[in-house]
Amino acid sequence: MDQHLAIAPGRIAIITGGASGIGLAVAQRLGAAGMRLLLADTDEAALAAAASDLHAQGMEVETLRTDVSDAAQMAALKRAADAIGPVALLMNNAGREGGGGILAGREVWERTIATNLMGAVYGLQQFLPDMLAAGWPCAIVNTGSKQGITLPPGDTAYNVSKAGLKALTESLAHDLLDTNGRVSAHLLIPGFTYTGFTRRRGAVEKPPAAWTADQVADFMLAGMAAGDFYILCPDNDVTREMDERRIAWGAGDIIENRPALSRWHPDHAEAFRVHMEGRAA
Repeated sequence: MDQHLAIAPGRIAIITGGASGIGLAVAQRLGAAGMRLLLADTDEAALAAAASDLHAQGMEVETLRTDVSDAAQMAALKRAADAIGPVALLMNNAGREGGGGILAGREVWERTIATNLMGAVYGLQQFLPDMLAAGWPCAIVNTGSKQGITLPPGDTAYNVSKAGLKALTESLAHDLLDTNGRVSAHLLIPGFTYTGFTRRRGAVEKPPAAWTADQVADFMLAGMAAGDFYILCPDNDVTREMDERRIAWGAGDIIENRPALSRWHPDHAEAFRVHMEGRAA
């Protein structure tokens, strides 16, 4: 399979949230492609286990316990990378679930925004300057969420953090036009994926509707190879067509001057159902 030019033997891949889930699945594939790995995570035990497994597969991997919401710790991650070699790929993948509405406590809001949005900002501020100055292909992947696009009610803090990340990554991609494709940006938008988040919500076994982290990693790398900016993943329950219709409906709220989040508004339930079925109202 063709791959993005940033994925090259000997180059460094930085993956935050790399000790498990999608981050670890991507690390396994990049390591198999010959990249040298630097994994960052807050879970030191999971980092050690991931490193042991990757080493056993013959991959070069270093780890550093890192809280991406702390700018100083992200600076330490950059110093650790500088000691290894030339960075070609940055995956800002670390995230936390919000679990709070508008009136959630200040701590919920601050921790969610600090991790999901500012963690990526700090990553860009640390690694992007050297990527811009480098003489080799580079790539930046930010892990977003469909919730940052469709904004389902009830998880407002998380939705806002991922909506901000979408805006950040779109702006990054535009700013990178001057590199003529040598440095590319990508917004990974997973579907329902069985990860540590899912297990913590009580799903001991993978739900039938969910994709595995391995499926998401494969889809992401194929999207990068194709030059996609929006890497919109389906799952076993939601197809690409369903996602497109949901996203189009959300954008239509502005165009049609419907109530905000009209997908969940009782007065628009029937129109949304018809829209999803692809029929004229």
